[in-house]
Amino acid sequence: QVQLVESGGGLVQPGGSLRLSCGASGSVRSIYTMGWYRQAPGNERERVASITVSGIITYADSVKGRFTISRDNDKSTVYLQMNSLRPEDTAVYYCRGRPADRSQDYWGQGTQVTVSS
Repeated sequence: QVQLVESGGGLVQPGGSLRLSCGASGSVRSIYTMGWYRQAPGNERERVASITVSGIITYADSVKGRFTISRDNDKSTVYLQMNSLRPEDTAVYYCRGRPADRSQDYWGQGTQVTVSS
């Protein structure tokens, strides 16, 4: 089993920055891909960014140039550095972990990010 716990969310002004962290525990060696997803009320959950153990990174078009995902494999932790935040970035951000064969799908409980004046 794997447990994922997000932290670092909060209230920030437009143009500000925030860093999210996601720590994994349990059978962490099985996790190949970790990523960040977000969901605003009434919207579908969408992928923000993902990173593999080998460093392959993907970003949603809406966050390219503003967000940076990184991973510490030794600590089984993934980060999301969010800069130039906009009100439309407001959402609950979830951490996701998957093994290479997609046999499992782990999710954290989410952390709220609110961008507002």
